[in-house]
Amino acid sequence: MYINSKAGKDSGKAKAKAVSRSQRAGLQVLELAGNASKDLKVKRITPRHLQLAIRGDEELDSLIKATIAGGGVIPHIHKSLIGKKGQQKTA
Repeated sequence: MYINSKAGKDSGKAKAKAVSRSQRAGLQVLELAGNASKDLKVKRITPRHLQLAIRGDEELDSLIKATIAGGGVIPHIHKSLIGKKGQQKTA
């Protein structure tokens, strides 16, 4: 019936490889979120910790562009607003 039965075997390997990659990415997110929660001395991983983990890692940030409900926003202060050490602003 099938002339080339090898194609079915290859697609199974590709699917397993894709599952393995997604599992690895998921484990990396959980590890980074666990580190974030540990830094804040909390025992549970919250959406905020997931947000901090994903946005803190450059590769994950480019991979995951979704909005995380309850994640809040990442604080950002523009470089021009931060003075150099020892420099006082005069008004």
